[in-house]
Amino acid sequence: MATVELRFTALPEHVRTARLVAVSLARRAGVDDETLDEVRLAVGEAATRAVGRHRASCPDEPVLVRLSDGDGRFVAEVVDVAGGAPDVAAQEAVTSEPDLAEHAEAEPEGVDALDEPLPEGIDLAVIGSLVDDVAVETDSAGSVVRMAWPVPAEGTGPGGASQAAFGASGPSA
Repeated sequence: MATVELRFTALPEHVRTARLVAVSLARRAGVDDETLDEVRLAVGEAATRAVGRHRASCPDEPVLVRLSDGDGRFVAEVVDVAGGAPDVAAQEAVTSEPDLAEHAEAEPEGVDALDEPLPEGIDLAVIGSLVDDVAVETDSAGSVVRMAWPVPAEGTGPGGASQAAFGASGPSA
């Protein structure tokens, strides 16, 4: 199993880098082209969530994105160290549909609800709608959003060539 770790300052402009690295490594691992957009969006949402949590409570601490392949899966973990009590509501948001009706109704007349921050947990609901295999673990130290996508069996990667490990040669992303 190959693993790549990316640590970056909790700034929104670094989320793009996390997305690009994740997609590049997912492609190398053999994730099919139709799923790469899901990887891009889900890693972007999780990284944005971590950046926001860090900026609010520990702006000097780096965000960690850990990417690995093996056992027929590509796994992305986004780790934040923005402490706090376990967030049961956020964990439930991964599997439930977001209720935006109250958010839209709470907006004063003339203000576009999409211009205001969404209720807490919506980012996890978006991730849950993109990824079948997702888990969120929270504790007093922070949280980990773990997402996994299937990788076709060796020999069935892009172009029919095996690219099961990050170190495999092949077209660059």
